[in-house]
Amino acid sequence: MELKTNYQYTYFLHPFVIKEGKYQKYILKMLRDKDFKLKTFQKEKDFKMYQYFLPKTRDFLFSSFSFGSSKLKKLEDLPDETRAAILSKYHCNIFEYRITKDIQGKVDDSKGIFFTISKIEIVCFETGICFLVIKTNVEDDNSFSNILNFNYKFRDINGEATLDAYDNIRLQTNSFANSETFRVFIRKITGSNLDALKLDIDTERFLTYSYICIDQEAWNNSSDFDKIAHHYIRFANVLPADNSRKLEEKITTVSSWKYAKLALSKLGVMLFSSSEDMNNYTILPDEFENQFLYTYIINLYKKIYLKKIELQLKDPKQVKKARKNFIDFTKNLWIREITDDETGTMLNHRIGEVLELERLYGQVKNKYDILYKDLNIEKNRTSTIVIGLVLAASLIFNILNFIVLMRN
Repeated sequence: MELKTNYQYTYFLHPFVIKEGKYQKYILKMLRDKDFKLKTFQKEKDFKMYQYFLPKTRDFLFSSFSFGSSKLKKLEDLPDETRAAILSKYHCNIFEYRITKDIQGKVDDSKGIFFTISKIEIVCFETGICFLVIKTNVEDDNSFSNILNFNYKFRDINGEATLDAYDNIRLQTNSFANSETFRVFIRKITGSNLDALKLDIDTERFLTYSYICIDQEAWNNSSDFDKIAHHYIRFANVLPADNSRKLEEKITTVSSWKYAKLALSKLGVMLFSSSEDMNNYTILPDEFENQFLYTYIINLYKKIYLKKIELQLKDPKQVKKARKNFIDFTKNLWIREITDDETGTMLNHRIGEVLELERLYGQVKNKYDILYKDLNIEKNRTSTIVIGLVLAASLIFNILNFIVLMRN
């Protein structure tokens, strides 16, 4: 039976890294780009986000919550260079692409899948680690299979491959005539991939963050989830509708709701729900693309930043800086809870498990401990040598004084 959908959207996330020492220049570039604007948050307008995140994490992600209208106005009136210098000191800045009208697109298969790009944002952290975030919707189509095929194809649109499955994606707009120009647009934002590749980041495949609410006829009180579990597995693994191969990707399923299951993997986060519960097409979609999305992003950031610190620890010229970065990261981010929300706390923990953050943190800490011990040994050795030299000099001085006295 072909599943029908009630509501859906997919975010595609592309991590990238700004070259060391160029972050302020990148912020300036964004401020001067007429197609982008700095995104700000206000308590009244974004109250759910304000309420969800604990104060320290809220300040880390959304510094504009503390701006106030007068401070924001003063900031906007400053020259771009001054604004860039100020903003580069904040932990995180978010820029949004000015889309006056949803960008139309089509995947040219036998029937055609029409879609829109309704949001493009850039989330940038002061360490130079950033995320390009793209929101898409499959248009006027309630076919579950088409959504599977779209997610599967679009996540590789930034790849270098020239396979037909990827080349037939067309963005039908004056801004992006086809998939090639869309890749150019991405390169314009992310720049060179060299620093990302050094951290072993996949620069060709997007991470997939997708929400789907299927029609209640397929999953309700009288129709068990087991009957459609194979559909969920394909969705969770970002596979096409006609996939028949054995699944290899490990999926972690979180089920805090009766008619919704959340799948976590290294490919992304996928929420599969039924319209049997009204919450699944009213409240939950909004939570998933706001509070939960940033919960995911901050965990991705932790993973990439730990990789960056680990790489720095291997460079003798950057060891001192890496040690400071690791201590600051531990104090300011690693040991902090991000939310008191029960579902959010559980989700944060499970995302961390899937991304293997504890293992990665342990690796970095072991390298830090070894370097710290070696540094102390070297300091002690240096101190011993210095003390020895001082004592030797003192002894020679005393002997010379004694000889002089004897001659007199």
